[in-house]
Amino acid sequence: MEQIREEQAAAALVVPADSVPHSVGTASSGLIDQLRVLEDMKSAISALQAKITVAFDLAQRREQAESGVPVADQGRGVAAQIALARRESPNKGSRLLGLAKALVTEMPRTLTALEAGQLNEWRATLLVKETACLTAEDRCAVDDELAADTGTFEGAGDKTIIAAAKAAAYRRDPRSVTQRAAHAATERHVSLRPAPDTMTYLTALLPVAQGVAAYAALTQAAGTALGLGDARTRGQVMADTLVEQLTGTRHGYTGIDLQLVMTDRTLLQGDSEPARLAGYGTIPAELARQLITKDSDPQPQQQEFNIWLRRLYTAPGTGELLATDSRARFFPTGMRRFVETRDDTCRTPYCDAPIRHHDHIFAWAKGGRTTLNNAAGLCEHCNYTKENPGWAARSHPGVRHTLQLTTPTGHNYYSTAPPLPGYRSQLAGSY
Repeated sequence: MEQIREEQAAAALVVPADSVPHSVGTASSGLIDQLRVLEDMKSAISALQAKITVAFDLAQRREQAESGVPVADQGRGVAAQIALARRESPNKGSRLLGLAKALVTEMPRTLTALEAGQLNEWRATLLVKETACLTAEDRCAVDDELAADTGTFEGAGDKTIIAAAKAAAYRRDPRSVTQRAAHAATERHVSLRPAPDTMTYLTALLPVAQGVAAYAALTQAAGTALGLGDARTRGQVMADTLVEQLTGTRHGYTGIDLQLVMTDRTLLQGDSEPARLAGYGTIPAELARQLITKDSDPQPQQQEFNIWLRRLYTAPGTGELLATDSRARFFPTGMRRFVETRDDTCRTPYCDAPIRHHDHIFAWAKGGRTTLNNAAGLCEHCNYTKENPGWAARSHPGVRHTLQLTTPTGHNYYSTAPPLPGYRSQLAGSY
């Protein structure tokens, strides 16, 4: 029975055979032909999206100019509108706009290769990225040299394409490529992203000398610990040393506000309802309890905790945090913490960036009140974007707090606060 279901599901996804040309042979060969045709179609659609993106940018700039927007401010908010239309984050929208401009105006042969299916969108992006330091004239020359539309990169992988683009760019303008390498140090940063099994990737982009030195120090610490008979593996010692050096504690989170949100039953009665950890997401109930007890440490007698328990109350049946308000111009500390717990990440649709600004949805200058219903947690980029001419935001009625964002083209996008732990249980009547 299970095999029949799988075959039915596969059949539902297949394009009708008479609509796609394929070689004579087995059914399997026809399916492969269909996959290739669909992949070519995806590339062609990407090329068409690039052309539409550039046309939209020009149209928006023209409309803004007619509205009296200063030249320096024209084009603001365009990337964000593109991102919303493509269901991407605003940051990704800026990259999509830059990619489209480069392909349409400076790299016509790469665009032609994309249209013909000789390159996919990612590999076209690699060519654009590796020539970003060049002038428009030099970029066109490199595009002409690489001639992607002639099949130059047929069968080539990502590394081959990157190497070819780098070599061509360096031959054209070695000074700019060298300056780009020197500028790269200014882009150093640290990022955090979830990993499977309640783990995370803490990544640091560093200049080569600093990165090698930091890794060498961790390696040396691991070698010393293992030499003294430490039972941990080398990797475990390096990870633990990194956390201890950064946070000043062996466990990494004592004395730091983790913003761990769980139901009272999960905390006190051993319930299985998952918890939510700010900056990561959903974690199992048992792990949440371990984080605030001594069960997570192999040597509990050495563990010291400072635990602050805050009680948050939700409306029955909705999971919506109960509101409060303030007459202050800025959101007080308690309300900011409340918004961070409710929204978790930036409330702009498709944006998962950390909350940096606690902003009035309806502006304070226009009479907006400092209430939780009129508050939204936003990243810095999204907060500034919504203040551009033609943009509007307001609270929208819903089961949970909902933000309605209206773009200059009149399109509406909605963002609903994520459900808190226990929400489904409430709907089922168990609370």
